[in-house]
Amino acid sequence: MRNRVLGSSGIAVAEIGLGCMGMSEFYGPSDEAESLATLNRAHHLGVTFYDTAETYGSGHNESLVGRFLKEHRDVKIATKFGIVRTPGTYERRIDNSPDYIARACEGSLQRLGVETIDVYYAHRVNPAQPIEETVGAMARLVEQGKVRGLGLSEVSAATLRRAHAVHPISAVQTEYSLWTRDVEAEILPTCRELGIAFVPYSPLGRGMLTGAITSTDKLADSDFRRRSPRFQGDNFEANLRLVETVKKLAAAKGCTPGQIALAWLLAQGDDIIPIPGTRRIKYLEENVAAADVALSPNDLTDINAMLPAGAAAGARYPEAGMTGINA
Repeated sequence: MRNRVLGSSGIAVAEIGLGCMGMSEFYGPSDEAESLATLNRAHHLGVTFYDTAETYGSGHNESLVGRFLKEHRDVKIATKFGIVRTPGTYERRIDNSPDYIARACEGSLQRLGVETIDVYYAHRVNPAQPIEETVGAMARLVEQGKVRGLGLSEVSAATLRRAHAVHPISAVQTEYSLWTRDVEAEILPTCRELGIAFVPYSPLGRGMLTGAITSTDKLADSDFRRRSPRFQGDNFEANLRLVETVKKLAAAKGCTPGQIALAWLLAQGDDIIPIPGTRRIKYLEENVAAADVALSPNDLTDINAMLPAGAAAGARYPEAGMTGINA
């Protein structure tokens, strides 16, 4: 895989990263041995950018990634603060206070077993806390050598401009895929204007764009998607029809639907670094191979026509999850 750079930080990472969230929760039971094997296989395949967060598994995910880092500190790590949850529940509150940021960073450093976090994101922005204060507290972590680059997740273009004026923002992480294209209106152009890398999470539509999900019946009871509006009722049926379009495009290119989805994202610009999440080697290998799928200008025109912005049915999250979106 080729390298791409995280904004003005100068941090270079492979063009496809790995989202680690599902190794700890949200998508049903996981197996630590399998997750560690997947992390190690990712390293062997040249993945150099690993994404986690304090809230994933209430610290479990960072600790798991920390075990991997004991053997492979040649990679880049991104983690996040700001979403505070009661363990085992989905309900959350957002904390961007300077005191919390300092404590959260220390906890993440300890669990990851590193001295410096490569990219530290505000996972969600609390509108009640001035973004200038939040980024000011994050900037102090850079001054202390605890963080290299700063990031924001799910912010509006206006908030991003204010934040960037306090300290350079290296990356913005927001959901972006063939079925979630909201960022194309304002946030992605603003990132490009300011020289900020864009990191799409859920680039495979939470697995939907792989074509592997045809019913929710086989999803574990604890699987987040059972509560997601896009996986329910008429929304789900409408979204299945979108996936059929992706399958046809993939068949024409001789690749998988998931690879088409990732190749489309990579073709949107060299500042795009998707982080598909998986805990299984099979899907990891498929995702990484998407870097070799070439799409022509005609291919991209056809895809955009078949899957335009706003095509997906249903909200991205349940009501509680929409807190802090585009803040």
